[in-house]
Amino acid sequence: MIDRRTLIGGAVATAALMPAMAKASGADPKAILEKLPELRLTGNEQIAMLLYPGLTALDFVGPYHFLAGMPGAKVHLVTNQPDLRPVPSDLGMAIQPTVTMADCPADLTVLFTPGGTSGTLAAARDENTIAFMRDRASRAKFVTSVCTGSLILGVAGVLQGKRATSHWSVVPLLTQFGAKPEQRRVVRDGNVITGAGVSAGMDFGASLVAELRGAPLAEAGTLMAEYAPEPPFPGGTLATARPEIAELLTASLEPFVKDATSLRIR
Repeated sequence: MIDRRTLIGGAVATAALMPAMAKASGADPKAILEKLPELRLTGNEQIAMLLYPGLTALDFVGPYHFLAGMPGAKVHLVTNQPDLRPVPSDLGMAIQPTVTMADCPADLTVLFTPGGTSGTLAAARDENTIAFMRDRASRAKFVTSVCTGSLILGVAGVLQGKRATSHWSVVPLLTQFGAKPEQRRVVRDGNVITGAGVSAGMDFGASLVAELRGAPLAEAGTLMAEYAPEPPFPGGTLATARPEIAELLTASLEPFVKDATSLRIR
């Protein structure tokens, strides 16, 4: 069976599939690979993606598409709950974890957390979650987040002195953790990589795959996802949104932002 990981990873590199592909399409898989000398299909990355009740599902799913598509990578879906029951997102979609924090590998290639609103604040105030994030971050090759997940990284103390981004509503709050806020889709400072709000998880995921395995595999994942956005409406940023829409969203997020101002490094 050919699954999405095989396709994203480049089925042309799978010896068993080469004859069939060549016969079906007339293409020479070996010749195709020779055009992509920087393509790295093999790896053994250990990737931990934090799950907690109330996370925003798309913060998680976008990066997961790219990271889980790397052949050989092991993605651990880490719940901060005591057992492996499905973790509900902020809109009710449940995600099945694969491991608890206690059983997550100690040494990671990538540590990742998605964002959300009240669920994110609860996770950021949970001592066990922050202790886990601080411990794994101390050894991980890359420490990462998308959207308001950077608040969790901030409380864990890993953003001090780092340039970082988040959802537009809380970017200014990153100074509470000694970070240097930047309003960009993806920000990297050393081994810390943060993505902006929700849809920026796609940019983040592709960028991280390119860092780990090179641009060709990231380009393959981008094509598999047909990631060529043409928003039906303008206004995906405060700068481009209609003033009345920006005012509406800013007002609706005000209680969350006010609550988030109390977060500090633990």
